[in-house]
Amino acid sequence: MASGTLTIDLDAIAANWRALDRMSGPGVQTAAVVKADAYGLGVTRVARALARAGARRFFVAQAEEGAAVRQALGPGPQIAVLSGHMAGDTEMIQDLDLTPMLNSLEQITRHLESLPGHPFGVQLDTGMNRLGVEPLEWQAVAPILVDAGPELLMSHLACADEPDHPLNEAQLRTFHEMTDGTGLPRSLAATGGILLGPRYHFDLTRPGIGLYGGLPHAAAIPAVTLSLPVIQTREVAPGEAVGYGRTWVADRPSVIATVSGGYADGLHRTLSGKAQLWDGDTPCPLVGRVSMDLITVDITDLPEVPKSLDILGPNQGVDALAEVAGTIGYELLTALGARYSRRYQERPA
Repeated sequence: MASGTLTIDLDAIAANWRALDRMSGPGVQTAAVVKADAYGLGVTRVARALARAGARRFFVAQAEEGAAVRQALGPGPQIAVLSGHMAGDTEMIQDLDLTPMLNSLEQITRHLESLPGHPFGVQLDTGMNRLGVEPLEWQAVAPILVDAGPELLMSHLACADEPDHPLNEAQLRTFHEMTDGTGLPRSLAATGGILLGPRYHFDLTRPGIGLYGGLPHAAAIPAVTLSLPVIQTREVAPGEAVGYGRTWVADRPSVIATVSGGYADGLHRTLSGKAQLWDGDTPCPLVGRVSMDLITVDITDLPEVPKSLDILGPNQGVDALAEVAGTIGYELLTALGARYSRRYQERPA
């Protein structure tokens, strides 16, 4: 096969959820964020594994993503839609029993008029200036909305991955000001907020990237391995170049492996000439440019030609590779392409 193999450890994802659940505390419910196809890892299998681990509430970005989770899990678990109640979503929200997190006065009006009595939550803007009802708007509508019984009042921290950033305390203070005394369930913390400690946990936490082995949850169990097959090898003499633009020139007799994978598969072009692939515990430098479908790797020092090389695995996790690419683990995970053969690991229950 010419496609890479993306191995997804469902047991690791479940173990990461249980660890974050313990950090959240005994009186706090722990949800699971499975938006963007479970951060690129396949929402059907991932959501089912998380449900078996104990998750009963799931967060997605869009109603269409909620439909996929409902199909995977069936009736019962709550599926919250972070984009809220958009025009055209009413029938899907009702038929699939989705819970929109309403973000604006327009959405609040739309939901209460089109689906009276249907569950909803409210997202509040406490300083990120992205989604959510702003403080002055909330003051105006809170008396009506609180009586309507939202399932959840939530907000999102902008700098939770920087524990000492002053905006964390400022957002916590604003969230208290907007929600204290309502008597309603509250949620402020995603993965980074969980790590900030109990003051940020409230009634429900919403881990996302930490489930999938990414920072800021440094203790997370790695959940993915990406192996790229070697398609061809060639001997390159000193002075000969490899790849587009002649950006790498051999300074010794070299053996170059061409492996399947490129920027069409989510392996950023910025990895060119900087990343390493691994044969077991032996690093092999990526040489030349990453192209659309292919990467070239210097395997001169290996005793024999491997069948494949790992670009993600125990020696190089998503955040380490993302740092080389000049991005973050979130982007790397969610960009992993559709051409990979996906293999799921899970011990029988």
